[in-house]
Amino acid sequence: MGFLRSVARATSGPLSGIATPEKWVEEWFSGGSANSAGIRVDHDTALTYAPFFAGVRVLSEDLAGLPLHLYERLPTRGKQRAEDHPLYSLLHDQPNPMMTSVQLRETLQGHALTWGNGVAHLVTNKRSGVIEEIWPLRPDRLRIQVRRTGPGAFRRVYQYRDEVNGIRATLLDDEVLHVAGLGFDGVRGYSVVEHAANAIGLGLATEHYGAKYFSNGSAPAGALTHPQNLSPEARKRMADDWENIHKGIDRAHRVAILEEGVTWQQVGIPNDNAQFLETRKMQVTEIARWLRIPSHKINDLERATFSNIEQQQLDYISSALNIWLVRWEQSIVTQLLLPEERRRFYAEHLVDSLLRGDTLARYQAYAVGRQWGWLSANDVREKENLNPVEGGDSYLVPLNMVPAGRSAGELESNAIRRARLMRGRGSALRDKLADAYGPKIRESVAALVAFEAEKVTALVNTHLEPERGRVGTRSLSEFLTGLGVLYASDGPVAEMLTELWLPLFTVFAADVATDAAEEVGAEEDVDLSVWARAYALAHVAYQVATSYGQLRNAAQGADTPEAIVTDVLARLAKWEQEKPDQVTRWETAQLPNAAARETWREAGVTRIQWVARGSENCPYCRKLDGSVRAIEDPFVAKGDEIDGDEEGQKLTAKRDTFHPPVHAGCLCEVIPL
Repeated sequence: MGFLRSVARATSGPLSGIATPEKWVEEWFSGGSANSAGIRVDHDTALTYAPFFAGVRVLSEDLAGLPLHLYERLPTRGKQRAEDHPLYSLLHDQPNPMMTSVQLRETLQGHALTWGNGVAHLVTNKRSGVIEEIWPLRPDRLRIQVRRTGPGAFRRVYQYRDEVNGIRATLLDDEVLHVAGLGFDGVRGYSVVEHAANAIGLGLATEHYGAKYFSNGSAPAGALTHPQNLSPEARKRMADDWENIHKGIDRAHRVAILEEGVTWQQVGIPNDNAQFLETRKMQVTEIARWLRIPSHKINDLERATFSNIEQQQLDYISSALNIWLVRWEQSIVTQLLLPEERRRFYAEHLVDSLLRGDTLARYQAYAVGRQWGWLSANDVREKENLNPVEGGDSYLVPLNMVPAGRSAGELESNAIRRARLMRGRGSALRDKLADAYGPKIRESVAALVAFEAEKVTALVNTHLEPERGRVGTRSLSEFLTGLGVLYASDGPVAEMLTELWLPLFTVFAADVATDAAEEVGAEEDVDLSVWARAYALAHVAYQVATSYGQLRNAAQGADTPEAIVTDVLARLAKWEQEKPDQVTRWETAQLPNAAARETWREAGVTRIQWVARGSENCPYCRKLDGSVRAIEDPFVAKGDEIDGDEEGQKLTAKRDTFHPPVHAGCLCEVIPL
């Protein structure tokens, strides 16, 4: 951290001495970078040339002004902002206590454009290795080298030398963020100032010439001639008198009185003959060419028109600016993220604000996206910085969109005919599948209960039943600890049930999906393997947590040690009698409805209906009978209450219910619409 604070102080202003001259001092005596115009050009003087400074400023400010987000790839498709990642706030908000994200990126981009390399030091937590701060390094005090670390292995090394402040540090490539421009070795970028020294020097020379021209009264140089020989003193006096009277813009157009046959003879070339203005204009275009930006970005509008400036702006974004955005994003991924994070996280700039056309063009583009189904109303509102509206997440698809070679009428008639043939058969087919898989599910639950009874009884004997001839060996806390290990999320019970249910539920769901796809006339098979895995693991976790909770409550709710043993063993006996049938009824009712709904959703079904079956005397099922919902919406939300027939009789939903059953023993089903 001390190095960083020293760097911050060293960066605040140029310090130099005779013993330790900086680059600008050395170039002052040596004349700076060589160029044909005879003007000293270095990285400082180059920025005094307005077109070059304007170009560097445009690229740096445009890049720094774009929002920079760190994204996380979602497991299936899409992305979300990784706001919980430590790098997110550093890149988006504040990289260090003294700078904002805009200031850091603006600074580094300016270094990369002028020196060829923008380098920042990464301050990491020594214990966790997490990057906590990012500080820019002065490029004039930095030397980038490549060192061999082994046969065919190389590594970048950054030497920072500030003799004035006594800083000598060597940084490795995992301690810096390095954004480089075009270079000769893929490691270091070319210095645009050094390569464009002639172009910048010519521009500075024309400025200097113009300034001298006006300082001399806006007149070219000339000579005073005398018909006789003059002594050196006379010549000096005549020249001094002439300059005192006429030199400078404030003394222009004064009347000159020539004595003793003295005459004035012009020896310079007039500006119009020297094409002074044309040269200055040409140098503006030349600098734009060096920086790969359109001339209008640095206020050269001579060739810009209302018809082409928008296209030039798009060309600027897709070429000059885009390559720098890619360099930044890839540098962040490869230098700031760990190798195991790179497939999951990535950085990206938002360039939408630069691509926004006029209002009419934007709305026309939104209309196309809305019409063809890749934009929803809320997508459009988000781009316009408006809040979402209810129902605005739906996507519209033209009804006449069909695969090539098939007519809309043919496709629609075939799908409808097939769906009508299957409609009404889905319920019977799912009942058959439930009857076929029910015994397998009951067998798996019975095996699990037997395993639980064996393990829990062993814990009871060890911790709750005193050994003969010994007193005081009961320990409820040790029993509960052993119970927690047995029913942990990765414990023996969860492991056994996962091995039993994962293959069973995957095959069960696949059979349901086949029939459900045919029921709605789906042309392609629907793969529910990923969904079935998540479903099985969720139900395993629920069963394990429920069993553990019941045993723990039985043990903690008893008054005496003997009652603890009795209640726990009674709970195990009750499981052996009731649990296999209870779980089987629930799973054979829930899994077919859940798998069918997921299949219909993948096939494009948008609405489903609740149908009460075998529950004529159930007031809750009757209340839901005939209800229609969007397939993404629950029939009953968590916490909702369904009124019964009698006053005060209510059923409170413990979860979002997207399909039956809504309570134990419910045999209702959902059908597609």
